[in-house]
Amino acid sequence: MGLTYSDAGVDIDAGNRLIDLIRPAIRATRRSGADGEIGGFGGIFDLKAAGYADPILVAANDGVGTKVKIAIECNLHTTIGIDLVAMCVNDLIVQGAEPLFFLDYYATGKLEPSVAAAVVKSIADGCLIAGCALLGGETAEMPGLYAKSDYDLAGFAVGATERSKLLPREVHKGDIALGLPSSGVHSNGFSLVRKIVERSGLAWNATAPFARDMTLSRAFLEPTRIYVKPLLAALRRTTQIRALAHITGGGFPDNLPRVLPKGLGVRLDLTTFPTLPVFRWLAATGDVSETEMLRTFNCGIGMVIIASSEGVSEVETVLRAVGEQPIRLGEIIEQEGSQRVVTNGMLEL
Repeated sequence: MGLTYSDAGVDIDAGNRLIDLIRPAIRATRRSGADGEIGGFGGIFDLKAAGYADPILVAANDGVGTKVKIAIECNLHTTIGIDLVAMCVNDLIVQGAEPLFFLDYYATGKLEPSVAAAVVKSIADGCLIAGCALLGGETAEMPGLYAKSDYDLAGFAVGATERSKLLPREVHKGDIALGLPSSGVHSNGFSLVRKIVERSGLAWNATAPFARDMTLSRAFLEPTRIYVKPLLAALRRTTQIRALAHITGGGFPDNLPRVLPKGLGVRLDLTTFPTLPVFRWLAATGDVSETEMLRTFNCGIGMVIIASSEGVSEVETVLRAVGEQPIRLGEIIEQEGSQRVVTNGMLEL
């Protein structure tokens, strides 16, 4: 008897079952410009229907790194897709762009429709939080490349802004850096997180030493905050926001300079940073230095806003009105030597 694709480890019928399972979640992400249907060879988005007159398109793609290993090992798949969406759409909003649609890529060694459906449902949940349509995606079953139960994720987001509203605007010396709190570790630094957990000797199902009401796995799978809706609302109410910076891989030293003009830096007051128990535990258990913490993790601040010096009070008022709690982190300064991010005080670790 001749070989079949199924004999090689690829189940086309499982893929078709997955489509049926995820269809309601995708339909739930309908928005102006997208109908929420799947099944075609490409997704369609109507910019005119979304209300744009002179749009600039902004695109971003990302994954969730080795955080996905925790989801796989602990069989917890209901939030990891929110991280995937967050890592992409937060990179759109920092340029002033409204996320319009999202595409996902799910690759696995053995397609388990129930697991994949849970992941895609969580991606749809992230899209709902961000206000974008889940326009389509791809599922790849690749035996021999991935272990049977393993999977990996990639996400692709496209947004738009009117040409006149693109960020960053010109940043000046004396402008103020504000921070928006994170929900925890978000989706960066998990290779170090996993190494620290290994050093601690704790199992993933053990009670988290820094969050006694949940297991270690659930504490670290807390999804990345999606800042899109409050920041879009703020950008519509004030013109005093000069720039936004998403604090991801590389932390503060690598991400803040990306929105600063040549010759300018930022001075941060570390005593203003929120004290999240998870970061104290990581620093203590892994003997991680403050410098390494600031370059690896968000340390409690997931988004930085650069506000004009004359309009910072207005920006703070607007942010509070949309439900945020901005924290004054520091100010824009002339660059001092080779360092563009300098600090005062110490993190409370």
